Amino acid sequence: MSDHQTEEQQVEAIKAFWSENGNAIIAGLVLGFAGFIGYGYYQENKLAQEVNTSEAYQNVVELSSGDEKTYLAEGEKFISENGDSSYSVLTALALAKEAASHKDWAKAAEYLATAQEKATNPGLKAIATTRLARVQIELAQYDNALSSLATPLPASFKASVEEIKGDAYLKQDKVDLARNAYQAAIDASEQASPVLQMKLDDLAQHNVLTK
Repeated sequence: MSDHQTEEQQVEAIKAFWSENGNAIIAGLVLGFAGFIGYGYYQENKLAQEVNTSEAYQNVVELSSGDEKTYLAEGEKFISENGDSSYSVLTALALAKEAASHKDWAKAAEYLATAQEKATNPGLKAIATTRLARVQIELAQYDNALSSLATPLPASFKASVEEIKGDAYLKQDKVDLARNAYQAAIDASEQASPVLQMKLDDLAQHNVLTK
């Protein structure tokens, strides 16, 4: 399963940003709000919860380089305890990546479905959705993959969506639909990847050989 570099960079950028700046930003918020007259208990409590969630997320991230079972267990626990937080979405995406690295596609699909369901940010939802569709193709669930991609997503993901559609159609031997999808992906790309262009060229070669 090929990773979409743009999507990967988005998630890694978010993780890196919070890793490097999260504590400083939160500390600044705490200091700034501490001197604000009339700042209510509700806001203070909410901020404290965000600080705790951020710290808990960082603890899970640090486990990713250690024992895999511990990492997965703590990640799942974090998701269950922080279901309304964007951090839980990032955690589910990370656990899905770990499962995919072992070709445990069923587990990866489970984590990605969780991320897709919980995500409120359009970008994170799109990342979860496109990755879920790729995993569903690995599971030979081609109609499910196409159904997942029918979800309205930001225009910036059009190229990725069309390429994955092409992959699903090709697995179903729907060559014409696959070609149209790959061409749509290229048209939507500022610069089509060599792999995408190769897929379209292979279909052209397929037509020549079958005539």
